[in-house]
Order: sequence, then C-alpha cells, then structure tokens
Amino acid sequence: MTNRIILARLYQVLQPYRTKLLIAMVAMVIVAGFNAAQAYMIKPLLDEIFYNKDGRLLNILPLILLAVFFIKGIFYFLYSYLLEWVGQDVIKDMRNRLYGHFNYLSLDFFQKNSTGELISRVISDVGLLQGSVSHALIHLLRDFFTVISLLGVIFYMDWRLALMSLIFLPMAAVPIIFYGKKFRRISTSYQQCMGEATSILQETIQGARIVKAFCMEKHEMKRFAATMQKLFDTLMSETFYRCLSHPMVEFLGGIGMALIIWFGGVQVLKGDSTPGTFMSFLAALIMLYEPVKGVSKINSTIQSGMASATRIFNLLDIKTDIEEKQDAAVLPLFHNCIEFKDVIFSYNQEEPVLRGINLKVRQGEVLAVVGPSGGGKTTLANLLPRFHDVVGGAVLIDGHDIRDVTLNSLRSQMALVTQQTILFNDTVRNNIAYGSLDCSEEDIRRAASAAFSIEFIEELPDGFETIIGESGARLSGGQRQRISIARAILKDAPILVLDEATSALDTESERKVQKALENLMKNRTTIVIAHRLSTIKNADRIIVMQAGRLVEEGTHDRLLQEHGVYEGLYTMQYAK
Repeated sequence: MTNRIILARLYQVLQPYRTKLLIAMVAMVIVAGFNAAQAYMIKPLLDEIFYNKDGRLLNILPLILLAVFFIKGIFYFLYSYLLEWVGQDVIKDMRNRLYGHFNYLSLDFFQKNSTGELISRVISDVGLLQGSVSHALIHLLRDFFTVISLLGVIFYMDWRLALMSLIFLPMAAVPIIFYGKKFRRISTSYQQCMGEATSILQETIQGARIVKAFCMEKHEMKRFAATMQKLFDTLMSETFYRCLSHPMVEFLGGIGMALIIWFGGVQVLKGDSTPGTFMSFLAALIMLYEPVKGVSKINSTIQSGMASATRIFNLLDIKTDIEEKQDAAVLPLFHNCIEFKDVIFSYNQEEPVLRGINLKVRQGEVLAVVGPSGGGKTTLANLLPRFHDVVGGAVLIDGHDIRDVTLNSLRSQMALVTQQTILFNDTVRNNIAYGSLDCSEEDIRRAASAAFSIEFIEELPDGFETIIGESGARLSGGQRQRISIARAILKDAPILVLDEATSALDTESERKVQKALENLMKNRTTIVIAHRLSTIKNADRIIVMQAGRLVEEGTHDRLLQEHGVYEGLYTMQYAK
C-alpha cells in the first residue's frame, strides 16, 4: 500500500472532524504569526532602543511582548487540545471499526489468524497510529505554519541571505527521507514481533494446565524470551537510526548557519545591513531550522503510524466469505423440512470434505450423525447456520436456499450447544440471557431450572450474579455445559444443533447434562453429532458418515442388523 493511498484513506477517516481541524489550523496560523513577530521584534530592540536610545519604545515593547506571549498561549492551548481530541476520537472509532469488522468475518478468518495477532492489531497497531494522528500531526501542522511565517520574515529582512539559507533546507531533508524508509521497515517488524508475543502470552495463559502438566514452564519461558529478544533488537535498531538522524540534520543545519553568520557579518561590517536586521534575521533562521530538526525527531513516529495504518487498512479490506445478498429475504418460521441437496464442500478449494450429501430432516425429528473422526459430521452441522457456504449443491429450509435469506433470520431460528462450551467472563445471569437480552428474570430462572442448573447456581456465592471467570473457569465441566443448555433453552429456537455436547464429560456429569438436553430437545428439530453412541440410541433416525459421504441410515436396531460401519463403531465402544 503506497503512501498516497494511506494518506487518502486517513483523510477519509478525518473527514467527520473537518470543523475542529479547521479551527485548530486557524489557531496554528495565529501562533505561527506570533512566532514570526517574536523574531521580528529583535530588530527594533537593537536598532531603535540600544542604538537610537528610544526610551518611549523601551516602555512599550515589553508590554507588546507580554501580549504576544499571552495571546499565543491561548491559541496554542486551543489547537493542541482540539488536535489531541481528534486523535483520540479517531483511535476510538478505529478500534470500534476493527472490532465490529471482526464480528462479521467468517470462521475461516479466525482459523487462519491467531487470537494474539488480532489482539495486537486492535491494541498495539492502533496505539502506534494514535502517535501519528495526535502527536505527530500536531507537530507537523504547527511546524509547517511556523516555517511559512518565518520564511516571510527572513525574506523581508534580507532576500539574499534568505536564498542562501534555503539551499541548506533540502540537504536537511535527505537524511529524513533516507531514515524514513528504515523506520517503516523496522516498525513493521516491531508490530509482527508484538503479535507473536501477544499470541504466546494468550496461548500460555489459556493452556496453563497443559504447560504445568508437561513440565514445559522453562520451554515456554525460553520461547517468550526469544521473542522478547527479537523485540529488543528491533527497538534498538529503531533507536540507533532515530538517535543518529537528529545530529546529522543538526550538523547540516550548522554548516548553513555558519556560512550565513559569516556572510551576514560581512554585510554589517560593510554597512549594507544593520545589526538589528541581521540579529532579527538570525533569530528567525534559528527558529526556522528548529521545525526542520523536529521532523527528524518525529520521523520514526510518523513511519510507525504509516506502517500501522497499512496493517489496519489491510485488515479492514478483508471481505467475509459469508456475504448476505442485498435483496435477501427474511426466513419464515421453520415448520416443515431441512434439506441438504447434492451438497459438496471443501476448505480452501482442497480435497472435498463433503461429497454429494443428500439428506432431509423433518420438523420435530431427532437426527443423530455419527461416524469416524474426519468424516465431515461437524462440517455438515456448520453449513446449516452458514458458518461456511457450500461449494456445490444447496442447503434448504422449507424450500428456501439459506444463501437467499438474511443471516439474522436464519441464525435466530437455531440454537447451538457444542463440546467446547463457550461462556463469557460475566455473571451467570448474563451468560444464560446471552442472545435474549430482553428476557425477564422469570424466563432466566425457568431456563436454568429446565437445564437442571438452578441448584448449583443458587449455591454459588452470589447466585445468578456470580462472575464465572474466563470461559467459566469457576464452574465444573458439567456445570458449564448446563449453563450453555439453559442459554439454548431460553433462546427457544425451533432448530437445535448438538455437536458432541457430552463427549468431554464424566459419567455423572453426562447423566445430568443428558437430562437437561432431553428438556432442550422437546418439540424441536434436533441434529445430534455424537461420539458416544449410547446417547443417541433413541434418536428417530441415525445417519453414518465416512470420508465425507453418507454411507448408512436408519434406526439404532436396524443399523446393527446391517453389520456395517455403525455396528463396527458400536462394537468398538462396547467391546469387552
């Protein structure tokens, strides 16, 4: 992404703040004008007061100087505060945009990108962009207007000296441009290292039990230390070039300053210029070179922000694989049949995971899906709420292709309970009410009771108001699963998907969860993906999937009589 494209997109981001930015720029122009006035005031100070002995001007000039500083301070505060406000608000909006964008991306995106990397983009990258938008923007705009004002002063004082001084300004820009490219590369490397570090932190904290169980503490410490060393080396490279660029710019400016002092001194000695004119010119020139040197100081901040902007905009440009049609219809309430019609599916155009699946699920039916690992059971279930889209064929609900209806109307008619229970670091109440935020207290308690959760919830320190910790860490596996079942019961969706909902539980927890599931499945169309065949004996129908194909279909007893794949799985689980 080129600088022009980045700047054009940043300009679009700043468009809503035009009024505040305009006020800030006017304030900057006024401050720059007063800076120039301060430099110009040296001329009457030397020529009129010290040489011509003008006592009246001596009484007036300090008052004028005080007024200049006072008014300049007011406008300095005004533009500094406004630009900082704009910068912070832009960063807030950018983080909200990224977070919102994440929520609408498909599951494929999250499978390809680590959690730590995405967190780093939202926190670290946007934080670096903040430095460019607020801090660097203030300096660049202020210095630009200051340079314009001071150029006017030095040309008014002595156009020949002014032309000579301008020769050295491009020379000062050379190291700024040279080091700018290095700062951009270093910043990109730094942000990648930060993503790796965040990812390691996230994995290690979440997997603390496994780390300890396998005695891998030292290994994880070494892995994190190696990433920190890379981060340190990257930061020191940036520090090296940043510390080197400033004295180089200053030295080039010093060459020009020395020549101008010599040439201007000769002019004063010849009588072609007054000491006041020369000193005023020199003061303005010194003030002129300060902003140029300032650019070298903030160059690394600017380049870091540009690199961050590139990564942020690249992320915002990612399109979701699951797009809703512009004319998508609202799916009517499910009442008849779910159909998988000649369904073919593959991940990233690789070998198909599902091959020509034809299946109908009647309203109110309990359909169990079993088969060896990797057979495509979970993939089949994920197609129903459009977590993925079919490559060939179609998924129909009451004859409506799910790609032709709105995602909200589709997913609102489905409840999902998975093996990996997803709960939030919030109260029990809010976890049960997730997705049904407008429900009543009575509804929440009724759902908890139906999920056989009410007893253990009321025994918690704060009952329904207990914070359950990250991923429900303060609850047992069976308790977490019953909370998720209560959440599904409260949603009251006509279609239910159970993805190995009891496979990770012990026998006692499984018994309690199974009773909760029976309440959940009442009067619902249910697709059960099962590993333990004992849990699906009473299903209305069982289908067996193998290598992405539907190979057997029937009731439990009938499939055992066929002596096929199902009997093999059953025998394997119950062999003595």
